[in-house]
Amino acid sequence: MRKVLLALFVVVLFASLALADEAKKFESHYMDVELTNNAINLYENIPFAQGYWRGSQLYALHMDILVPAGKEPLPLIVFVTGGGFIMAPKNNWIQQRMRLAEAGYVVASIEYRYAPLSKFPLPLEDCKTAIRWLRAHADMYNIDVNRVGILGNSAGGYLSAFVGLTNGMKEFEKGDFLDYPSDVLCAADIFGISDITNIGMDYDEENQKGHASAGATEALWALGTPTFGGKDGGVLAHPEESAYASPITYVSENSAPMLLMHGTADTLVSPSQTDILYQALRAKGVEAERYVVNNAAHGGPYWVQEPVMKVMVDFFDKYLKNGAAKDSAVYVPEKTVDPE
Repeated sequence: MRKVLLALFVVVLFASLALADEAKKFESHYMDVELTNNAINLYENIPFAQGYWRGSQLYALHMDILVPAGKEPLPLIVFVTGGGFIMAPKNNWIQQRMRLAEAGYVVASIEYRYAPLSKFPLPLEDCKTAIRWLRAHADMYNIDVNRVGILGNSAGGYLSAFVGLTNGMKEFEKGDFLDYPSDVLCAADIFGISDITNIGMDYDEENQKGHASAGATEALWALGTPTFGGKDGGVLAHPEESAYASPITYVSENSAPMLLMHGTADTLVSPSQTDILYQALRAKGVEAERYVVNNAAHGGPYWVQEPVMKVMVDFFDKYLKNGAAKDSAVYVPEKTVDPE
């Protein structure tokens, strides 16, 4: 029996040694890693407003929030999606939003009402409500309430510019959390519209004729639909209403510093649309930058390339991190909403 046990021991010993020798053939890789990126948490479909679409039941608007991990309050960028004035998919442009979050920003992508079931100024009011809601719930998402900017593409750029141009205007402050401000320290308008009466200003006569049509989306946005009390005839037939719904109307010395970007290959919104706003801002002494991206269309891959994204990040860093807008500090109540 002793010999059998000894033999088994020897077998097990040699088997273990053989496995150890075999294991030596597969070496793990050890890495030294410099911590340059933070983890990003996503909070989805958070309701921030309730109201009515035309002829509908109670609706809810939602936002998605990207929050870099950590306890230190971070500056906020509100992201406003485009959609041709007829939709507002908040899940758009995830690469832009992630790049901004990786740069150290809380990024909230929001929904808003749109044509033809809604009309201006309700979408602008929704954007301002979202900003107030985020300030009211700042403790829940590590937001620094005094460092807030806004960015949007296309119709979202139009709305972002509108928010920056109407700082301090009570006319568009409707909805909940009215004790909190919707003012921003800076705004980025990426291939947005400045004057809805001339969206095709660089294009041919046929294109401009289409924009002047009563069925153009900007007409539905600014004038509504005649069936439900809106006005017919297109934006050129109603200059007062069209001016009311055009960001260029609101340029003043109180406008927020602004970044404007456009592509030379944009066939949907004239590149001159951001230029006229840029010229108007500079004429009023407002800090503004404009970049034209060669070969870039209305959307597409150019707008997520690192040189383009770096321009956006550097702009927000200047005004939200480096103190360039310190004199424009926004008053915000000290107490925020307690988490439920």
